[in-house]
Amino acid sequence: MDYFEPLTRFVDLKDGTIPTAHAVQSRHLSDLKGLFNDATAEAALLTDDPLLYEVFEAADIPREDGHLLFSTTVLRPGVVGNEYFMTKGHYHARADRSELYYGLAGEGLLLMQTPEGRINVQPMRAGSACYVPPYWGHRSINVGTDNLVFLAAYPADAGYRYGPIAEGGFAEIVVAGSNGPELVRNPRYREMPGRG
Repeated sequence: MDYFEPLTRFVDLKDGTIPTAHAVQSRHLSDLKGLFNDATAEAALLTDDPLLYEVFEAADIPREDGHLLFSTTVLRPGVVGNEYFMTKGHYHARADRSELYYGLAGEGLLLMQTPEGRINVQPMRAGSACYVPPYWGHRSINVGTDNLVFLAAYPADAGYRYGPIAEGGFAEIVVAGSNGPELVRNPRYREMPGRG
């Protein structure tokens, strides 16, 4: 038997990073171009192309059945128009895979959607353990004034499907309303067959 060696990684609880991360993915506004509802506000912000979030992949773990990947995400505060900064959002390539998000800092929402467009929203903050069941698309949204930081754990063979969300969006979006975050219908949403 060729055993994979156990390992430990430490999360810096001051900033949510993993100092010894195997890889760090940086996502700027240009990486999410077209995902925000207000195209004019997006175009104005693109001149500075702000960093929206970083994902710190803990270790070089095989992306195969039986293994578990884990990472932290640091999502910055801000808005594009009145829509809060968010992650790209994805379904899993292996749609029957689940995921767990554990909140470390900040204030946010986990927006989830079935392939048919049914929406579910869960709070994210320090101490929240948010379960993403199989088949649900998901995206994190920072609705606070500080970084939203969370740890994610998911099957190593889950993979990502960004296309359905990039092409059709979520059925609802989260905007800054007069009394805080509001969930509103996404006017650009398009149902797509087989999107999950």
